[in-house]
Amino acid sequence: MIKTRLAVGTALSTLAVLVGMSAPTLAQDIDFGDDTSEWANDGECDDPRFTGSGMAAELEDVDIGKDATDCRAAFDAGTITLISGGTPATPPPLPTTDTDIDFGDDSSEWANDGECDDMRFTGTGMAAELEDVDTGRDATDCRTLYDAGEITLVEAGVSAGSSLDAAPASDIDFGDDTSPWAKDGECDDPRFTGRGMAEALEDADIGKDATDCREAFEAGDITLASESDTAEPAEIDFGDDSSEWAKDEECDDPRFSGHGMAGALSDENILRDATDCRNAFNDGTITFVGEGGSTSTAAPAWLEAIAGRIDFGDDSSDWANDGECDDPDFVGPGAVSAPSDDDRMRDASDCRAAFIAGTVTLMSTSASTDFDYGSDFSEWANDGQCDDWRFTGPGMAKKLSADDVLGDASDCRMLEEEGQVSIKPVYQPSYALNGPYDSSDVDFGDNSSSYANDNICDDPRFEGPGVATTLLDSDRRADAADCRAAYEEGTIVLRDGEA
Repeated sequence: MIKTRLAVGTALSTLAVLVGMSAPTLAQDIDFGDDTSEWANDGECDDPRFTGSGMAAELEDVDIGKDATDCRAAFDAGTITLISGGTPATPPPLPTTDTDIDFGDDSSEWANDGECDDMRFTGTGMAAELEDVDTGRDATDCRTLYDAGEITLVEAGVSAGSSLDAAPASDIDFGDDTSPWAKDGECDDPRFTGRGMAEALEDADIGKDATDCREAFEAGDITLASESDTAEPAEIDFGDDSSEWAKDEECDDPRFSGHGMAGALSDENILRDATDCRNAFNDGTITFVGEGGSTSTAAPAWLEAIAGRIDFGDDSSDWANDGECDDPDFVGPGAVSAPSDDDRMRDASDCRAAFIAGTVTLMSTSASTDFDYGSDFSEWANDGQCDDWRFTGPGMAKKLSADDVLGDASDCRMLEEEGQVSIKPVYQPSYALNGPYDSSDVDFGDNSSSYANDNICDDPRFEGPGVATTLLDSDRRADAADCRAAYEEGTIVLRDGEA
């Protein structure tokens, strides 16, 4: 079960931005409080009454008036401002008795466990992770902790007539309903925040879940996460759209980095893919890494990780560094047709490059054929759902991302043992080892894709380690040579329902 951390201070900051509150001009007008916060004196202001570049990334109301030194220093330096016109040292006024609060019932899975799981509250008595589904469903715990003074009501002071009225729905461009998650009762547009949001958000859904988001906004279940901030930094010159890859929804300019980038980059495209790069930068899917660029071919992190566990040997072969893999333990179009046993583990650079490019696979038992579950680096690790798309089954998360491949090991391993997920055969090393596979019954189409002949299959009908991370419908049946080779090598298979 996925739970999300409730960052009340962030919501309060958003509230102030929408209203347009201004900060006092003098530090002596502000009661900064003391330094009793757990995060005091760490160089960042953790008090959610403030906003600016000097703030911590995550804020909580328990730190109001408790990070004085950091906040005073940041205020004096001009990196933060006070988001309200007053100088409160405590949260907004709360009900004086619990008779004013509808605590609900005890129908939550986590009811009566001694912690409050209702995200309308905050304080030391709260569970570490909260979910919208538990709102109003942990009455006994929350009432007991509220009466003991260990939690307070978050929503007090943010009710009817609040400053949210300053941002009517009519002022927001909600977009359309073209997201695959449109009209599912949750807002999937990451421009918003609140209890009406989906648990996993993707930039691809910006402006594409209008009905859900409009209804949640009007119901008061979500607010704008921040003011629209699409202005590009003046110091970045995005150039023009003269690249042959311009306007393909991927940034091809190697001065940038991030998951909104194209898979293969060339210095020829510096300053020549302005529209794609500007849009990706404004969406937050890429960052500017500097002038000059650096030609590179990006490989998925999971593939780099696998390559890192293979002992390719050295480059002592007479045929080393000739662009072909001469090691007889590898097979595929990137390997020589008649390798010699003398070159085993002696053509490391060529074979490693071909392995990452997907043009050779390891056919020797010298490397482990055990499935690699990875580690727990995903932000969704240990949430009770498997977020690695190499698996399938009822235990899978609703939304899956390439960023989580090899990153949710504990969840996926546990759910596999429980029979809730299983490994897709194409991701098991043994599948490729049983190749080559007969491709005669598959219509691969032609090579009209812009990405044809790059040694990666770009046809969205397929899945597997030999498929590109970013897939476009326009490449359906348009990357025949790459996809046929990968299919025969056992690194891709047709998705269910595709032909």
